[in-house]
Amino acid sequence: MLFSLLRGANTIEIIAYLFSMAFVVFCTLPIHEYAHALVATKLGDKTAKNSGRLTISPMAHIDWIGALMILLVGFGYAKPVPVNARNFKNPKLGMALTALAGPLSNIIMAFVFLLLKNAVLAFTDPNTEVLWFAIYYFLYFAASVNISLAVFNLIPVPPLDGSRVLNAVLPAKYYFKIMQYERYIVIGIFILLLTGALSYPLSLLSNLVYKALNFAASLPFGGIGV
Repeated sequence: MLFSLLRGANTIEIIAYLFSMAFVVFCTLPIHEYAHALVATKLGDKTAKNSGRLTISPMAHIDWIGALMILLVGFGYAKPVPVNARNFKNPKLGMALTALAGPLSNIIMAFVFLLLKNAVLAFTDPNTEVLWFAIYYFLYFAASVNISLAVFNLIPVPPLDGSRVLNAVLPAKYYFKIMQYERYIVIGIFILLLTGALSYPLSLLSNLVYKALNFAASLPFGGIGV
């Protein structure tokens, strides 16, 4: 993502992108992980709370390799929140709800960013003022990466959130069989992302979600939004 941007964007767009990535790493990812910890705690598992993860402090959540991936390819991760399913009344449902909390927080944040972006577009002309141009692209990039994170994390393979949702519907013997290969699956995902083989389908899905959310976020402003 960064490399393609460097080839075709102007200086203001690149600066806005870098600021929005920093915002995502230091603000958005901590909220994503905090959402996991909060839902797990509310459902009866205090493992995350006792591990110091029930916080929005970025230092408790940042994984620097995952943060670098967000900067380079637009997809990445933070440190997984520890969860003990045995503390839930319904372990499978508890794990699924805890897992969904993170991507849902990204979708909510993306919608807020899109509302603000469309407000800028409705009440100013970003093409005539450098400040509003930078703010517009900051909001655009922040919304886009939040959506990308939600889509990426919902892939139903370990260690992503989607695998925990899959656990809610998959028989235990099959799920544990998949988990035995978690390390190799992670390496495979990295390779697919870095080679671009996975980036295209993820970008396609992310664009569809972006368009749907952006349409909804444009309605308060008379349907203005790009």
